[in-house]
Amino acid sequence: METAPAPRTVTATPASAVPAARDPEPGAARLAGVVTMVGSGVCNQVGAALGALAFPVLGPVGVVAVRQYVAAIVLMAVARPRLRDFSARQWGPVALLALVFGTMNLSLYTAVDRIGLGLAVTLEFLGPLTIALAAARRRVDAICAVIAGAGVVTLMRPQPSADYLGMGLGLLAAACWAAYILLNRTVGRRVPGAQGSAAAAGLSALVFLPVGVVLVVRQPPTVGAVGYAVAAGVLASAVPYLADMFTLRRVPAQAFGLFMSVNPVLAALVGWVVLGQGLGRIEWAAIGAVVAANAMSMLVPRR
Repeated sequence: METAPAPRTVTATPASAVPAARDPEPGAARLAGVVTMVGSGVCNQVGAALGALAFPVLGPVGVVAVRQYVAAIVLMAVARPRLRDFSARQWGPVALLALVFGTMNLSLYTAVDRIGLGLAVTLEFLGPLTIALAAARRRVDAICAVIAGAGVVTLMRPQPSADYLGMGLGLLAAACWAAYILLNRTVGRRVPGAQGSAAAAGLSALVFLPVGVVLVVRQPPTVGAVGYAVAAGVLASAVPYLADMFTLRRVPAQAFGLFMSVNPVLAALVGWVVLGQGLGRIEWAAIGAVVAANAMSMLVPRR
């Protein structure tokens, strides 16, 4: 993943859903930012694909649990939140963020297991795209919404092999990602730095701790499966989080959001190469419609 997402923090979102970047530095610094964006996107989707390889042993719930542990370790180490100093007003949105965070990843990975990486990440991407289009309120954004909606209708068209539960879980992941963006804004206003996100990741990991215990007791996982799950946590959580912190200091937020729209395409390609999940022409056209909607929204100048 977004796809999935991103933990999937506010990093992988369209431009209107991320903090404004500093003035881009010329030359090598800007190039470094672009290269980092590419690497972050590829790592994110490869991590999700590797997590899917552990599904036969751990299942989506087990993989998400391991990913939450890794995310919590990384974010707690980077942000070092002072949990004792948090007030009740700060803990409220942090707890909600933890709930949304866990639900987002669980619904996304379950959707990946049922409908494939490319389609799941495309549906999840509708969350930040909706936030971006709703905030802009321009005529072109209404057109973009229609294009994206046509893509979604195409993906969810009735057919004998359609997995509507998997698609519904993808849309649930999208709703959670949108809520995650909005909650992160609230947490960012009430908790300094990245301490709020780190605390939410830690809470989410605690919620999933019993899952890990049950898995170990009922069926001890193989080393390979745990390795895939840990790789998913590192590549799809830790690397994108740190890479996007670096990127947003070197490229404009608009360029960042534009590149993030390519994630569904990257997810489809990685799903095909790593997992053998091929897509037909209609599915590719639908993914292209969603990507084009976001690209158009980012490229058309704002007044």
